[in-house]
Amino acid sequence: MTIEPAIRVDPSSAVPPFEQVRQQIADLIHLGALAAGRKLPPVRQLAADLGLANGTIARAYQELESAGLVVTRRAAGTRVAAIVPLPSVDRADQLAGRVREYVLVGRRLGASDGEMINALIEALRPRPGSVNPTEGSGHE
Repeated sequence: MTIEPAIRVDPSSAVPPFEQVRQQIADLIHLGALAAGRKLPPVRQLAADLGLANGTIARAYQELESAGLVVTRRAAGTRVAAIVPLPSVDRADQLAGRVREYVLVGRRLGASDGEMINALIEALRPRPGSVNPTEGSGHE
């Protein structure tokens, strides 16, 4: 089970890895990409997928739980808590910020506007066999 869209950790970032993971999962929850009740991968699995220590993912999950974004139950694992989504203006602001980040990265890579638009269109296309991030994973 993986989190889609994928979580990425930038080892060159000044932001600690646990915080990068925490922030990305929190953003996915607030934006509705991870729906209430959605099961997150076990700590060990996500740590292995990202090449991080188990404690790094455990800390991210603990921070998310402290913020009321996830609930961890012994036999049921960690699931997205039922929360009230951010008002649409906040979501729009967050999305605009992420788009600006995308454009900055694209510029650093030397990508043209057309290349960035094509990459975005490709990322929006459903992939065969992929799980819709707004639905359950089917791997409960």
